[in-house]
Amino acid sequence: MLNPDSMKPIYVQIAEWIETEILDGNLDTGQKVFSQYQLAEMFNINPATAAKGINLLADEEILYKKRGLGMFVAPEARSIILENRKNTKLNGMVADLVKEAGHLMVEEEELVAMIREVCRKEKGEGS
Repeated sequence: MLNPDSMKPIYVQIAEWIETEILDGNLDTGQKVFSQYQLAEMFNINPATAAKGINLLADEEILYKKRGLGMFVAPEARSIILENRKNTKLNGMVADLVKEAGHLMVEEEELVAMIREVCRKEKGEGS
């Protein structure tokens, strides 16, 4: 699951993994998340690295701490994650796609048609 060869730090990969667990419904609002020690054992990493990933999500108000009990999924976690990923990851991918299309002299209408075709295929509608 984690990629030690990635340019992305392990603690960021841990945070993204927890975010994905929330988006996939495996962690619900108010549910306790894995402790730094559980994550360290699961991914064979240093507990301090796991803690850094958890704290990153707490700083973004995706997780909150209950003193003496651990970290829990915040009520607005899902919407925060969706907004963050849309504004950073997805917008970046679209910018890269548009730039590459420009290099290949693909016009906007053709690019939009290509995107629609991929969307249809993803939805199972075929060509």
